Amino acid sequence: MKNRNLRLEFPLHMMLIPGVLLVFVYCYIPMAGIVIAFQQFVPVKGIFGSEWTGLDNFRYVLDMPDIGQIVWNTFYISIMKIAAGLIVPVTVALMLNEVARTFIKRGIQTLIYLPHFLSWIILSGILIDILSPSQGIVNQALKGLGFDPIFFLGSNNWFPYVLVSSDVWKEFGFSTIVFLAAITGINPTLYEAARMDGAGHMRQAWHITLPGIVPIIVLLATMSLGNVLNAGFEQVYNLYSPSVYESGDILDTLIYRIGIMEAQFGVATTIGLAKSFVSFILISLSYYLAYRLVNYRIF
Repeated sequence: MKNRNLRLEFPLHMMLIPGVLLVFVYCYIPMAGIVIAFQQFVPVKGIFGSEWTGLDNFRYVLDMPDIGQIVWNTFYISIMKIAAGLIVPVTVALMLNEVARTFIKRGIQTLIYLPHFLSWIILSGILIDILSPSQGIVNQALKGLGFDPIFFLGSNNWFPYVLVSSDVWKEFGFSTIVFLAAITGINPTLYEAARMDGAGHMRQAWHITLPGIVPIIVLLATMSLGNVLNAGFEQVYNLYSPSVYESGDILDTLIYRIGIMEAQFGVATTIGLAKSFVSFILISLSYYLAYRLVNYRIF
């Protein structure tokens, strides 16, 4: 029996080989570059010829005047994105579930799903035009209502919320589909029993639909812990400017500026290594919580 299962599963294991090779080549082999965090790395000399500095790069990072604010920005923006990225899709999924006409529901799903396929290069250009303090449609509307225009992308008070709201706008359609799929797994007899007891749509949604998708909500929330230090480099890089570094600068943009623009490869690798170490702990914690709370297992 064991040999028979092995023969049946062998083609499936062979299909994994290309994926495993890609992960090994692009994820594991580059880990040798971690040693750059302990060197005064010079590209011409290479890893073996660069001067070994021990923990000097780590001390340099800890002494950076803005490192505390940047770490706080990363956590703050990420946590807001995770929270909004759960609340909005769940709410929209509950509302779409009440739409009776299939073509209307599918049309709405298509419209809210489209931004997911657009890159942040395109969306950033759209946002810059929409939020322009002089010609943007948002500020034109504010002027029409008698309010002063707001420089959304140049104000430290507004910039983090622009990041969160635009991220939700781009991704909530994709997450909504996940929750709608979870709703289809709820036993329809529960709704029939609720209707017989006189429960309306709101009570059915609150007492049947929402509790029915709580496991997937908990699973996605716990799995999101591993992304707490990933506040969205591509989005922030295309929208921020020096005027909003105080509220919008995150670890990934700091690594880019130090490593690519200033050529301090050792310092940039040090920050990346620390970020990866903390992310590894958070990912491990998220898988443990997912197993304990909803019995989710990778294997």
